[in-house]
Amino acid sequence: MKENIIKNKSFYFALRTVRAYQFLIEQKKEYVLSKQMLRSGTSIGAMVREAEQAESSADFVHKMSIALKEANETEYWIELLAQAGYLDETAFNSLKADITEILKLLISIIKTSKAKK
Repeated sequence: MKENIIKNKSFYFALRTVRAYQFLIEQKKEYVLSKQMLRSGTSIGAMVREAEQAESSADFVHKMSIALKEANETEYWIELLAQAGYLDETAFNSLKADITEILKLLISIIKTSKAKK
């Protein structure tokens, strides 16, 4: 069976998001922005999983598009947390690299799926 790269990357990113959230609430005492990042960051993988069971190609594209929107929102929260001083440069660069890769993958999947219609 072929490896599902976006499924794996979005799952492990969700796990990183959970761990970042735990760090932010325990160490930085930051509860509002980190909760937003947690919600959108874990939603990416959930939407990718939903897309696996899509009822049609249009449904697949729709679910992947929602995952893309959640990834874009997550990037926003990561940038905001870094600019507000809650994420150090190393954590920011690492999370930013991961979300950028996920964004590129989702865009590619959506474009390819739309082209096949």
